[in-house]
Amino acid sequence: MYLLPVNTEYVESVIEKERPDGIMLAYGGQTALNCGINLAEAGILQKYGVKVLGTQIPGIQRTEDRQLFKDSMTQCNVPVLKSRTVTNFKDAKEIAQELGYPVIIRVAYTLGGKGGGVAYNEIELHEIVERGLRASLVGQVLVEEYIGHWKQIEYEVMQDWDGNNVIVCNMENVLSMKVHTGDNIVVAPSQTINNHEYHMLRTAALRATKHVGIVGECNIQYALDSDSDRYVAIEINPRLSRSSALASKATGYPLAYMSAKIGLGYTLPELVNRITKSTTACFEPSLDYVVCKHPRWDFGKFDLVKRKLGPTMKSVGEVMAVGRSFEESLQKAIRMLDIGNDGLVLNRANMKTFDEEQIEDKLSHPDDLILYYVAAALKIGISVERIYKLSSIDPWFIEKIKNIVDVESKLKQEELSTPLLWESKKLGFSDKQIARAKDKSPEEVREIRKKAGVLPSVKQIDTLAAEWPAVTNYLYLTYGGNQNDITVNPDEKGVIVLGAGPYRIGSSVEFDWGTVNMVWGLQENGEKNVSVVNCNPETVSTDYDICSRLYFEELTLERILDIAEFENPKGIITCVGGQTANNLTLGLAKLGVNIMGTSANDVDRAEDRSKFSAELDKLHIQQPRWQAFSNVVEAKNFANDVGFPVIVRPSYVLSGAAMKVVWSQDELKKYVKEATDVSPDHPVVISKFMLNSLEVDVDGISNGTDVIIGAIVEHIESAGVHSGDAMMCIPPWRLNNKTIDTITEYSIKIAKTFNVKGPFNLQFLIHDDHVYVIELNIRASRSMPFVSKLVKTNLIMLAAKAILGKPLPKMPENKWQKIHNFGIKVPQFSFMQLEGADITLGVEMQSTGEVACFGTSFYDALAKGLTSAGYTLPKTGTALVTVGGSQNKEKLLQPIARLKGLGFKIVATEHTAEFFEEKIGDIEVVHKISEPTRKPNIADLLYDRKIDFIINIPSTSTLEKYVGMLEDEYQIRRKSLELGIPVLTTIELADSFVKTLEWLKDNKTTRDPIEPYDKID
Repeated sequence: MYLLPVNTEYVESVIEKERPDGIMLAYGGQTALNCGINLAEAGILQKYGVKVLGTQIPGIQRTEDRQLFKDSMTQCNVPVLKSRTVTNFKDAKEIAQELGYPVIIRVAYTLGGKGGGVAYNEIELHEIVERGLRASLVGQVLVEEYIGHWKQIEYEVMQDWDGNNVIVCNMENVLSMKVHTGDNIVVAPSQTINNHEYHMLRTAALRATKHVGIVGECNIQYALDSDSDRYVAIEINPRLSRSSALASKATGYPLAYMSAKIGLGYTLPELVNRITKSTTACFEPSLDYVVCKHPRWDFGKFDLVKRKLGPTMKSVGEVMAVGRSFEESLQKAIRMLDIGNDGLVLNRANMKTFDEEQIEDKLSHPDDLILYYVAAALKIGISVERIYKLSSIDPWFIEKIKNIVDVESKLKQEELSTPLLWESKKLGFSDKQIARAKDKSPEEVREIRKKAGVLPSVKQIDTLAAEWPAVTNYLYLTYGGNQNDITVNPDEKGVIVLGAGPYRIGSSVEFDWGTVNMVWGLQENGEKNVSVVNCNPETVSTDYDICSRLYFEELTLERILDIAEFENPKGIITCVGGQTANNLTLGLAKLGVNIMGTSANDVDRAEDRSKFSAELDKLHIQQPRWQAFSNVVEAKNFANDVGFPVIVRPSYVLSGAAMKVVWSQDELKKYVKEATDVSPDHPVVISKFMLNSLEVDVDGISNGTDVIIGAIVEHIESAGVHSGDAMMCIPPWRLNNKTIDTITEYSIKIAKTFNVKGPFNLQFLIHDDHVYVIELNIRASRSMPFVSKLVKTNLIMLAAKAILGKPLPKMPENKWQKIHNFGIKVPQFSFMQLEGADITLGVEMQSTGEVACFGTSFYDALAKGLTSAGYTLPKTGTALVTVGGSQNKEKLLQPIARLKGLGFKIVATEHTAEFFEEKIGDIEVVHKISEPTRKPNIADLLYDRKIDFIINIPSTSTLEKYVGMLEDEYQIRRKSLELGIPVLTTIELADSFVKTLEWLKDNKTTRDPIEPYDKID
């Protein structure tokens, strides 16, 4: 296993070392596919005699190159839209005029519609084409006629070397062709196409995949005109995609596994269906349930972002719900998103009210709340036909939403009878929604429901709709059944592990790693019966062969109680599923469910910021000055007393949700309200924000008596950048031994005081050599996989021992300090896809992923980390420098001097140029984007590709950054991002970046595999 950038240079060095016979390109998304194409075109695969397994390079090129795809579809008689591929704006303008606006621009060899868009005029066309050409691997975009109102239908196809092929799943996108499939609500199987249309598209899918030469799995996407028989193929993905993961989980047909077997030369008739264990993989799944995929967006975390949905994907994760009706699976999916809503209607926070004209506008221009606008439109009497005309959502789906709206009305007006309870539960209403309608508590509704015998059934995911017996542990709960498909042996009490729900900012694959390793750790320590509850189709924890029973279900109190009552387990583990699972701890414990690991009471003492701070006071451990508030007047008085800036923190939240650094009284009022909305049942804490501090994380395991410190992890950026957005380093590179000893001592004290039994994460602030504690998370953290892999100790395996009450093994003292490698974790951002978003960082997390690389030195690891996260590390070129505040300019003096020493040309805005000209000389002045007539202008330099990277440090010691967004600075950052030019927005990142360039001048990065975990007794 190599933790290296997936690009031609690094993959060639691995091929040279390992000398493999074959390479598979279909499993690492667009990155792996593009890398494979580059390796083939550079002659590297041929040089080392490496064979591509699965779809061959010509097949990949025929699907990824827009012109070759169009030609291939024409050859096999599959229609395509009128379009033309172009490599410059002049040709794009010509074809757009020929087709007529609006047109859609699709970018070759990219992921998630990156760089593309819909242009309604020439100005928009210029911007999208320039951006798209830059984002494309081959500098090519397709300009195509726009058919936003057509249906969007997808088919997942499996094909082997002999040409045997089957359709595994067909899916329909609710929001039509207007919205990228990754941002669409997707239903499987399709609900609104007739038998003729289904088979017409099915036959075309099999014809197209055979013609382009797919070996393994692929996804073909169609647009279908609902008013005629006309259809067109939009694209084929010759790899495993998000849709493939969804299709796998929706049908129980393990596409990646089967595709890998086919890549190795097996044929479909030779492979066995893993659900029936008796039929072959040639059987096409047939579903007796409805699956609904719903994206998760995190727009609220980004300043200036545009929420409108379109051809570029903006979601950061997704959930999948299974039910016996569309209404049931849709409302389940909304709860799974963990955004505070209990369904489509009857939510805690009522949506703003709009008049008819405003709602019609919202229906025409979909954003993340589109389905709520459909419900609102129905409530004010807008007809189904009118909603369809405005939104392009098929009337069938609108009628289903109307069913939900009608039952909401019944719940408010009628007696809560048993038939009404059954009706509402079959349409996906939760106890909380019913309670709101009847002005009761959810507990009262649950009691009434149970007494009336209104209970969910446990059903198997049965891919052959009961034609063959299903032999599977893959389960869901529904009110659309009348009996359970399985029984649980009461003598074999098991353990339930809660997963983390959808990927979102702050919760990604790290918690999936935690969930899966916890299952394995429990099994290794003698627990034979381990079940998992999760709802994310993209995860390994929702593979049904990982555990004894998989419940593809909501992570809500109501549903976990349903499962607990059915399973009657020894206990439930909530500490590896991130904040989502952690937040259920207290509620489950209060209702009598046994929480394994740290007690619910101790978790509450850590999560409730007031209780936690009070415990630290007893231990005489320093923390930044703080106070809990329930009204704005008290908060203002405290802020005046300690002085701005202050930091507002709600309790029980993930990734700094609604956490803000506040610089003024006006802001304070606004953010205290936001924090209260996010965590309404817990106090808001306001602390003094310490400028120019270092931040440190500690990951550890405790069994209540012994504490193992996994590692002390230092953030490269100063405090003020959320830990999820900061680059992280092991071992720490700026901490002295005294500070490390204090951190270790505090960590052990705190873990013991809070009776931690399992994983924990502590965050510290180092200010003027004093150590302050920020927070304790009694759960697995985002950094645990990174720490475990570098220190060669699987912390979650140790946590499993601690949770089961077993002694922890004797570990070498401070093992993490004795490792010979450096580890660097670099965040990955998706600002490019989020139109309008600003890329400056703060205390609320914005990164959507991360990379980690190890090396023999700090700069060896950092060079690989930066490259993996998409930064280019130029050897020569031009750097644009624009810095706010004299203090920041002083701090950047050395890095800029170093850049000059490396031979880089430095250009800077007027005031920045004046400062550096006086200190180091030879700085060229460039003018602001807002002064287009003054030359040379930054806008021209950016568009002409005359800038290689940008150091843009907004002023942090004044109110400007937080109170008045500097428009010019923002324009520079946004344009650079869209043109693929790296922008460094913190002093620490700029300094590290420059030193890395300096290091690379005389050194080469290492290319070694990571070492396996040490064996633990």
